[in-house]
Amino acid sequence: MPLALAAFLGGVLGTGLRLATDLVFPHADAGFPAGTLGVNVLGALMLGWLVGGLWTRPGIPRWLKVALGPGLLGSFTTFSAVTVSLVEQSSAGLWGLAGLYLLATLALGFGAAAFGLWAGSRLAHRPIPVEIPDDGSTL
Repeated sequence: MPLALAAFLGGVLGTGLRLATDLVFPHADAGFPAGTLGVNVLGALMLGWLVGGLWTRPGIPRWLKVALGPGLLGSFTTFSAVTVSLVEQSSAGLWGLAGLYLLATLALGFGAAAFGLWAGSRLAHRPIPVEIPDDGSTL
């Protein structure tokens, strides 16, 4: 499967899942965006799990890595939604809420990614990768 097609198909699925999440967990413009936080934390967890586990296994096709990583999870999680929420909160003068949201996003996101790496490496029975090679073998 061509990599661009894999990324496209994964992106369509991820975007649909993201839209469904926003419909199930709507929030006011200046409210706490729990749905966006949940999506981004779940995406960080899943990407960590994939990188720590599935992607370290030999024989995983490159198209599947592209479909799941940049495609599905890249469109499911959105940095732009975090930024929009922060701008809306700060524009409404809700600086404390904006700071709390930013702190929660960073702490929970990094924590979820680290846990995902750990869990993925445990499931793959391999140590956590110290360095990800940049020779294209991970994607």
